[in-house]
Amino acid sequence: MKKIIMGIQVGNRFEDVEKVQNLLTEYGCFIKTRLGLHQQAEFKEICTEKGLIILEMVRDSDEKSMELKEKLNEINEVVAKTMEF
Repeated sequence: MKKIIMGIQVGNRFEDVEKVQNLLTEYGCFIKTRLGLHQQAEFKEICTEKGLIILEMVRDSDEKSMELKEKLNEINEVVAKTMEF
């Protein structure tokens, strides 16, 4: 059994949030842990439009993880990559 960790970089989290969230909800049964981060503008008090999401997928979800990654990569300004252990 391999462990899959997925990193998702959202280039414009204000515009792409609905599409990304809908996919994460659709594949929610295959996500064990979700961590969302946003980038803070250096020396400013505002958030940038970029965001990073880290997912730990449940074991034996190889096929569903790859489906999710492919669908996320179809969204403009979203890049999804996986690591396997």
